[in-house]
Amino acid sequence: MIWLWHDTHDATRLADHAGATLWFVLPSLPMFVLIPLLLRRGMGFWPALALGCGLTIVLCLLVLLVARRLGIRL
Repeated sequence: MIWLWHDTHDATRLADHAGATLWFVLPSLPMFVLIPLLLRRGMGFWPALALGCGLTIVLCLLVLLVARRLGIRL
């Protein structure tokens, strides 16, 4: 955000960036619950990572769909 502000001094652009970042951080958080859970249950690293990334992709697509229906531009 500092670089964006330094380069543009555009408050609207910075606010849009911060808001969109929040919407895409939220669907990534469950990955950080799923991966340790799978690793502790004996799953290998690569399959656990693949499932965590897959979950994140599905949730990001869901966020995009919900945001579009709510009129939120990301």
